Amino acid sequence: MKPNELRNRLGGVISFPCTPFKKDLSLDLDGLRKNLRSLLKHPICAIVAPAGTGEIHSLSPAEHLAVVKTTVEEVNGKVPVLTGTGFNPPIAAELARQAAVAGVNGILAFPPYYPSQDDEGIIAYYRGIAEATPLGMLIYSRDWFAPPPALVEKLAQQIPNLIAWKDGQADIRRYQMIRQHVGDRLHWIGGAGDDMVPAYYSMGVRTYTSSIANVAPKLSLRLHELASAGHSAELTKLMNELVVPLYALRARRKGYEVSAMKAMMDLIGMAGGPVRPPLANLRPDEIKSLEATLDRWRPWL
Repeated sequence: MKPNELRNRLGGVISFPCTPFKKDLSLDLDGLRKNLRSLLKHPICAIVAPAGTGEIHSLSPAEHLAVVKTTVEEVNGKVPVLTGTGFNPPIAAELARQAAVAGVNGILAFPPYYPSQDDEGIIAYYRGIAEATPLGMLIYSRDWFAPPPALVEKLAQQIPNLIAWKDGQADIRRYQMIRQHVGDRLHWIGGAGDDMVPAYYSMGVRTYTSSIANVAPKLSLRLHELASAGHSAELTKLMNELVVPLYALRARRKGYEVSAMKAMMDLIGMAGGPVRPPLANLRPDEIKSLEATLDRWRPWL
């Protein structure tokens, strides 16, 4: 898939599947297949595996490749498959190349491990990832990497196969400034969470990345549909009754954005399993609290 072709496919909901683990923290690839089959019953626009929600930070290169191969095989061309990469230049390039050989359609580049480089170093880092494959690349602005508009413009100018920008910081003011500065050179994606859909869509974004799609892709798609049409009472109701309470739980401890989704998957009979260190699993009382909310979620599961 050529970069522009991938760009044209990225409209709507992009799903970020969790990577299920067994009790001994080994990969549960059968569980991943089961989860993907359920997900693919819904018209999502793309899948990114593994990435942050998929605990990419805890996978070995061999495990990363196993998740990629399983995902590509199970998706079987129904939607584009992207994979996450990053950490440092050689690892980022290696993960990108092996995923490209396995059949992914695009690359999602995470910031480098070492923070606060100058523009020259940042551009060299992302250009190295982009040059590892001919695939379209998305940059994921998250954690410490919050570049000003001028740097985003330089990246877009110097990396031909950079096709999209995924915001992961929910700084709407800064994101608006970047979009106005760079224009339509890049495709703009809301990537800080399902709870930010109304804000992203109010500024003209029409693609967002959903972790809720792990358990309720029907809800993720409905949020996209409603927000695309403008503010509505139904959108407000869904946000207040389902999305915001879940995100409040996820915000209790660092890493709970993954742990909460995995716990919810286990509660509804999907393959979630534990998280790997340094993330922490939900406490028993938090699982009970999550279970108590499931009645409200049933129509969307």
